[in-house]
Amino acid sequence: MNKQAIKTLLNTSFTDFSTFIDTLSNHRFVVSPEGKWSAGQQLDHLIRSAKPVNKALGSPKFLLRFFGKPAAKSRSYEQMKEAYVTELGRGGVTTRPYIPPVTEADQREILQQQMHAQRDKMIALLDKWTEEELDKYQVPHPLLGKITIRECLYFTAYHNHHHLHTLQVREKPNQPWAEQLERALF
Repeated sequence: MNKQAIKTLLNTSFTDFSTFIDTLSNHRFVVSPEGKWSAGQQLDHLIRSAKPVNKALGSPKFLLRFFGKPAAKSRSYEQMKEAYVTELGRGGVTTRPYIPPVTEADQREILQQQMHAQRDKMIALLDKWTEEELDKYQVPHPLLGKITIRECLYFTAYHNHHHLHTLQVREKPNQPWAEQLERALF
């Protein structure tokens, strides 16, 4: 994928998640069914996950040399998706800095603004990178080890879609009201 395709993919992944969050009632935004994160917590988690990506994208490139040179060429979007899913299957979990606190309904607008700001910043910072530089530098990922900047951007887009899919499956909008109510209560 070239830079423009990555920008489109990132924009879509952030926007799709944000748009879905807007469809939820305040109750559905804050409820944590079955001990899982609420939609608000997932939103907070994605913001927390985007910040270090933006920090890396905005860092002087000579500082990124601290993480060494990539040993192999960048993997594709599909390969990054598979690597992440595999790590989750092996029991990989979120590390402490990315675990969100409980969220309240009155935080929704602020969190949505932060999500949009992270998206806009990421897309703008990407303009400062060449195609070659995306594969020349790498950064550490808590589950995947060292990954190139291109792979990091692929991961970010998939990660957003992964959490969106989790919410979409959980919300099941075509489910009868009685079943939704029962699910929310128990």
